[in-house]
Amino acid sequence: MQHMDTALEIARAANLKPIADVAADMGIPRSLLELHGEDVAKIKLDAIEALADRPRARYVVVTAITPTPLGEGKTTTSIGLGQGMAHIGKRATVSIRQASMGPTFGIKGGAAGGGYSQAVPFEILNLHLTGDFHAVTEAHNMLSAIVDNHVYNGNAAGLDLHNITWRRVIDVNDRALRNIIVGLGGRLDGVPRQTGFDITAASEVMAVLALSRSLQDMRDRLGRIVVGYTPKGEAVTAEQMRGAGAMAVIMREALKPNLLQTLENTPVIVHAGPFGNIAHGNSSVVGDLIGIHSGDFLITEAGFGADMGAERFFNIKCRTSGLTPDAAVVVCTVRALKSHSGKYRIVPGKPLPEDLLKENPEDVEIGAANLRKQVENVRQHGVSPVVAINGFPEDFDSEHRVITELAASMGVRAVVSTPFADGGKGGAALAEAVVEAAEQPHEFKFLYPDSASLREKIETVAARIYGADGVDYSPTAARQLDTYEKNGFGNLPVCIAKTHLSLSSDPSLKGAPTGWRLPVREVRASVGAGFVYPICGDMSTMPGLSSDPAAFHIDLDEKGQIVGLY
Repeated sequence: MQHMDTALEIARAANLKPIADVAADMGIPRSLLELHGEDVAKIKLDAIEALADRPRARYVVVTAITPTPLGEGKTTTSIGLGQGMAHIGKRATVSIRQASMGPTFGIKGGAAGGGYSQAVPFEILNLHLTGDFHAVTEAHNMLSAIVDNHVYNGNAAGLDLHNITWRRVIDVNDRALRNIIVGLGGRLDGVPRQTGFDITAASEVMAVLALSRSLQDMRDRLGRIVVGYTPKGEAVTAEQMRGAGAMAVIMREALKPNLLQTLENTPVIVHAGPFGNIAHGNSSVVGDLIGIHSGDFLITEAGFGADMGAERFFNIKCRTSGLTPDAAVVVCTVRALKSHSGKYRIVPGKPLPEDLLKENPEDVEIGAANLRKQVENVRQHGVSPVVAINGFPEDFDSEHRVITELAASMGVRAVVSTPFADGGKGGAALAEAVVEAAEQPHEFKFLYPDSASLREKIETVAARIYGADGVDYSPTAARQLDTYEKNGFGNLPVCIAKTHLSLSSDPSLKGAPTGWRLPVREVRASVGAGFVYPICGDMSTMPGLSSDPAAFHIDLDEKGQIVGLY
């Protein structure tokens, strides 16, 4: 097999344009930029109004089938599609989330794409960038400190110490912090109570950053954050704690989107990184409000499969931004469709099963039930999908043929895409298919109205997107839903927290399972972000490290350059 340079080696060999020139290609003048070194800039929020009269780009969301634990290359495909647009004479901007350093130093790696389809500079993007994650961490923990200080100083708001929902966050994978007791020691050390840490990407402040439309909107959302409840079930907010103003000050610079570029100099907006399981898993609204007026196409990516990130893109992000998509890309791989046959087990950090790499179109056909359902999930929102087959050297033509024939039977184009190995050239055919899909007549629609009850919204998503026969609420979940309705949160959309490894709530159920019911064990409210999230199954908001994390292999060489980052 021919040797291929690592992502980091490829990135370092890239011929980057001055970032101000990249912005100029988008129609953004130097006066609207704040440079962070030579290759990164923040875009001032004034750009939203300054660009508003320019033509609106076609808006494309990249989603996927239900992924394997390894992921199926959505970011690589998104960036490759953006680069591919240039090969067919179109100007595109790509909008993606920022990587969390916890998974980067854990087992997942970075979030910059891969091979010859990357956002760069690689190291800067995956490590700190312009400090937005740190701002989220500090703003979140500022409120945590204020809450415990409020309790220490008499608890005038009457917070129930057993129902303080605001925890702490850190951008490190550290399972030992999942459950802790604070306030131990003497009387001056605070009031003892049980709490814990989540990873920064899971912070509601991160979701607020991603969904805010302006600085004032962010300030208002921060004030609406609920930190806990009184014994009577009344919500207590960050505004009541007098913490929202300080949080907004910490977050002021973080709200400005970050501008980078691809290996082929396509503009990339990298901003916000909300958790894909318990939050909506999409990049920022302000980034898209700028990108939608900066070229012919704006390509954004939604986390995990179409049942997860895309459903939330449609029903949460689009509700907030006012933007509606013109087309969608559903990424699949042969290996993932084979895994949905139920015959193979893919484990992160371990080699793929040998049989998975053998020619077997029959298993692809069995697993393609998942692809069929995810295409239907996109279509339910009135959006035209294109299937992108993220091609690997181990694939066989017979296996690709199964996918293209299935897509054709649904009236959808399927295109083999190879941007990892071939860059924009490998994404050109996909770009042509996306242009065609975006020109088709369409009428975008939400899955449910704002006026529906929280239970109606949950049951609509469960039945129509997941294929569940119904929903079972625990007594705790039922009480929480009643409390949220009573507090006036019933008009919010829902963001169902479940496994990303199955259409169902059970990660072991592959394909498109039927004959099951969605169990809701508890429900939480992210009122500042603007959604209610039912929790189905065990959802960890603080990852742990593996026995051989990436952190063991990341270092500086004798020249002071980073090695081992991937």
